[in-house]
Amino acid sequence: MSGGGSLAGGGSSLFSGFRVLGLYSNHVPHALRYHKKHREFYVVTAVGQCFHTYNVNRLGIVAVSNSLPDDISCVAADRMLVFAAAGRLIKAFARNKEVVMTYHGHRQEVRLLLPLGDQLISADSGGDVIVWDVQGGDIYLQLQFDPTTFDVSAMMHPSTYLNKVLLGSSQGALQLWNIKTSRLLFSFPGWSAGVTVLQQSPAVDVVGVGTATGRIIVHNIRLDETLMSFTQDWGPITSLAFRTDGPPIMASASPQGHIAFWDLERRQLVTQQRHAHSTAVAAATFLHGEPLLVTNGADNAIKVWIFDQEGGGARLLRSRQGHSAPPTTIHHHGNDGKNILSAGQDGTLQSFSTVHERFNRSLGHGSINKKKEKKKKKKKKEGLSYEELRLPAITAFSSVAARQSDWDGIVACHRGRLATTTWNYQRCTMGAHHLQPPVTRRDAIATAVSITSCGNFAVIGSSCGRVDVFNLQSGLHRGCYGDSDKAHSGAVRGVATDTLNQQTLTAGSDWLLKFWRFKTRKQEEQLKLNAAPASMMLHRDSGMLALALDDFTLLVVDIEMRRVVRKFAGHHGNINDMTFSPDGRWLVTVAMDCTIRTWDLPSGCLVDCFLVAMAPVGVSLSPTGDFLATAHVDSLGIYLWTNKSLCGPVGLRPLPVDYQPSLETLPGVTVDESEQEVTSEQVDDAYQSADQLGAELVTLSLLPESRWKSLLHLDTIKRRNKPVAPPAAPPAAPFFLPTTPGLTPRFMSPTATQQEAQSKLLGWGLLSQRSEFSSDLESALQSGSFDRPLRLLKDCGPAALSVELTCLSPEGGGASSLLLAFIQMIDSMLASGRDFDLAHAYLALFLKLHVRLLSQDAVAMAALLHLSSRLEAGWAELRASFDQSLCLLSYAKSALL
Repeated sequence: MSGGGSLAGGGSSLFSGFRVLGLYSNHVPHALRYHKKHREFYVVTAVGQCFHTYNVNRLGIVAVSNSLPDDISCVAADRMLVFAAAGRLIKAFARNKEVVMTYHGHRQEVRLLLPLGDQLISADSGGDVIVWDVQGGDIYLQLQFDPTTFDVSAMMHPSTYLNKVLLGSSQGALQLWNIKTSRLLFSFPGWSAGVTVLQQSPAVDVVGVGTATGRIIVHNIRLDETLMSFTQDWGPITSLAFRTDGPPIMASASPQGHIAFWDLERRQLVTQQRHAHSTAVAAATFLHGEPLLVTNGADNAIKVWIFDQEGGGARLLRSRQGHSAPPTTIHHHGNDGKNILSAGQDGTLQSFSTVHERFNRSLGHGSINKKKEKKKKKKKKEGLSYEELRLPAITAFSSVAARQSDWDGIVACHRGRLATTTWNYQRCTMGAHHLQPPVTRRDAIATAVSITSCGNFAVIGSSCGRVDVFNLQSGLHRGCYGDSDKAHSGAVRGVATDTLNQQTLTAGSDWLLKFWRFKTRKQEEQLKLNAAPASMMLHRDSGMLALALDDFTLLVVDIEMRRVVRKFAGHHGNINDMTFSPDGRWLVTVAMDCTIRTWDLPSGCLVDCFLVAMAPVGVSLSPTGDFLATAHVDSLGIYLWTNKSLCGPVGLRPLPVDYQPSLETLPGVTVDESEQEVTSEQVDDAYQSADQLGAELVTLSLLPESRWKSLLHLDTIKRRNKPVAPPAAPPAAPFFLPTTPGLTPRFMSPTATQQEAQSKLLGWGLLSQRSEFSSDLESALQSGSFDRPLRLLKDCGPAALSVELTCLSPEGGGASSLLLAFIQMIDSMLASGRDFDLAHAYLALFLKLHVRLLSQDAVAMAALLHLSSRLEAGWAELRASFDQSLCLLSYAKSALL
């Protein structure tokens, strides 16, 4: 279908942005805050144009802020608000999400924030330091510094110093200012090194100063005296932190990702945590009064360390981490579609769960020799360095869950290496085998890999044209394809095997697609392609093979007929990845032209296309078809898109050749409802269900079963629970008998107690008074609305309910009209369909108490006959629904579907 003019698109009609996985932190130092009501610590980390809030106890995401116009450069938090700076703007957020105040006034990018009571202090790269009124947003004080002589690089409020702030500069000098009087109180000459960090110690007047040369100074600012000094060999100090739970320990962080712990009493290094982060540690903060250290870094990780090791060492307690470099290849693992395997440029292989972050797994970084790497970490005596033992990034991998509990189920190719590695998903580690083809050429590398559906064999293609088969259980080489040990004259671009291991398909840069017998490894047929293939994807259930060519076109080959059945053109850049829908009907492709296109194979048309801001490099559609996962250039996250066709009817039409797709915004992070803070406004706006969803339905009362299920057995319960009173002892006579005052001594007669003096005979007035339920029932008979008496019965217990129904008869103080009113109340309950269980329970008790009296009343009998017909009709409808459901269930359990 083609149109005469250009047709502009209106977004994707098939996919909708849902959420992003694996984004936790960047290079911006985190902020820590304490919630007094919840008695819990929260850590705030910046991710692009928004910030995330996590609780430290579980590292569950609590809130995601609204986006800022630019990337966040620094964050800070006080007891009520979170402050974030983006460019020249500063915004204050309430409830970790909503912007409540914006502060304008900086002329350069803001890089430091410091909340101080009712004021907020900010410093920019141009030398301006502004003190803001937090509530009003007005400028309280503005200081101007010359960046060439005093470039503000650190800020701190000394403890107990009212209205004082200590400023550090990149030239090394420090200044103590009074922000209320705008006076410079004291200047510290410094230590001939730029100040990078200022941190208050648990002792008053003592601060920790970190410098750009790696020197740490513990200085008393009141006496201007240096108490102690340490030197870190890993470069500038990026963060300082002091323990407040007892031990005098100071932690210092470095740009190399290491953390050192210093004993302030013995003035020596206690221990060090190497490779705490793979990149620079952005911030490290001790929780107040707890042996916990929270760190974050540019490697997209948040980590909580606990100090319970012998010798004062720390161990990792919990963490949230993703890729530190953009992912390049993603695939769904397993048949449930809940886990996504991702290989990144950082060399790690990770698994992200679409259900919850606590199910994420990190399979780690590949190593040349696992034993040598472990020995290197412990003893540091080998000739190779830690980085040299690591394998380069993964370029392609294949995974099968069929035999993953028995042996390794993942095989990966690495950049610039011929040997492929195996990985174990269940143990979350690198596997035991390095699959090395017997190739004499040193420049050959592995380019493609595929695992058979049974999980026993791996087929590996290399750049020299070889295609080798390995046994995954033993790691042994089982043969290769081709007469002269070469399947193609050029590099192998893709390999695949069918479901039954009958044939193997290979595509090479020699423009050939070859079909091989899997067992004998003999070639059966080949197809000449229009261009060199770039990648290949096989849908095993349907037998459809998709090939992406270097001329930006797509071919779909039927492996049974062994001929091209579909050809698609439309991309304007290299096709990076493709994936099939579970039923094999759709083919989703992503390319460097920033488009995500969906092709319909039966009709041979493009049915959906949309643009994204960053070029996608990987795509995978879940085996259940609910989510589409994409990875993008220069992005650390994996983006999920929901399939709209599973939620409702979607009208897909063939798109014209000149279709102009529109830009779709990449999805963001969503908050887990189990971790989210609930405010009073959200409680007020909670959804209230209707009393009755439909007239043809019946609704239960939701009262406990003990309130209505035992109404017919009250006599048995009373007899069973009747207490057996022990014999009462006679009152003891007093030791001195009381006498009456007077000349003649007389003994005083015993006085009757209040219980004995009170008469046990009830007056007729008390018996003639009716209860509130009887009065409301009589009034409801005239008005026709029985809501109020029914509400009173719901509040009564079983015993009180029995008394109320007993008092309806004339012998109990009631009247025949009340009996008729109660029958009409039950009839209205059955007619409305509400409180279905209570209506039957109340009616059963009512008939048990008054069946003889009702049989003598003709009007009541007529009302009961009408009620009986309504009961039979209602039960007939319910019985038909029950029978239909039970029949369908028994058929589904017994039939061979």
